[in-house]
Amino acid sequence: MRQPVPFGKYLLLDRISVGGMAEVFKAKSYGVEGFEKIIAIKRILPTMGEDRDFIKMFIDEAKIAGQLAHANICQIFELGRIDGSHFIAMEYIFGKDLLQIQNRLRKLKQPMPVQMACFSMAKVLEGLDYAHRKRDPLGRPLEIVHRDCSPQNVLVSYEGEVKVIDFGIAKATSRNSRTMAGVLKGKFGYMSPEQVRGLPLDRRSDIFALGTMLYECMTGERLFQGETDFSTLEKVRNVDIRPPREINPNIPEAVEKVILKALAKDVDDRYQWCSEMLADLQQ
Repeated sequence: MRQPVPFGKYLLLDRISVGGMAEVFKAKSYGVEGFEKIIAIKRILPTMGEDRDFIKMFIDEAKIAGQLAHANICQIFELGRIDGSHFIAMEYIFGKDLLQIQNRLRKLKQPMPVQMACFSMAKVLEGLDYAHRKRDPLGRPLEIVHRDCSPQNVLVSYEGEVKVIDFGIAKATSRNSRTMAGVLKGKFGYMSPEQVRGLPLDRRSDIFALGTMLYECMTGERLFQGETDFSTLEKVRNVDIRPPREINPNIPEAVEKVILKALAKDVDDRYQWCSEMLADLQQ
């Protein structure tokens, strides 16, 4: 964008990213007495404006994430509609996502430093543990499951903040709609075995994805990556894992145990809560 563009009460400064369904802008909001705040605006692309399923998913993202107030979850300020286009106003994080950081390290042919990987994952675990335990105003568990935990959905600011983003396909008991059985949502290489099979999901599916992410941070290599989407899904389904210390001997044995427990094929053999994984990771 060469010039800022007005968008309702906001001013769009720069387009940060664009995907097949939505675009994200760095923007500015204004208030009285010269108040200004830099935020991010996520807006549905015009080509998706008539897609009811996507619009429903977009609205669900705002409603679910809007209930969450935690230092390690991107804050949602507003769900709105301008000129027929739905948008979400959210916290702006000045930094890079975990995938960009990993890609940079791969070019340097080195894994992420152990302390950095553990710190980043600890913050993600704190944010998701909060989301998993969240209750409604009547005290009933919302049973939120992110379902799309991946490096692209973890932002690391230049000040060292770590934020989980994009609850676009998250599921909560408060939602009226239900994902159809057998419909795969999420990035294939970060799915859980039960997600690939189209089985009911709970928080332990997110924990498996976090195990995949920690494995990749520590080794510098993709864990589940096939030549085709189908072969990738088969790798996830079979959970065929090379011990991470065989790739990077600098990984502490205790951290390897954390990774492998998070990646257990049977959900009952995994950590049951993010807080349990966090406790072992911090020992």
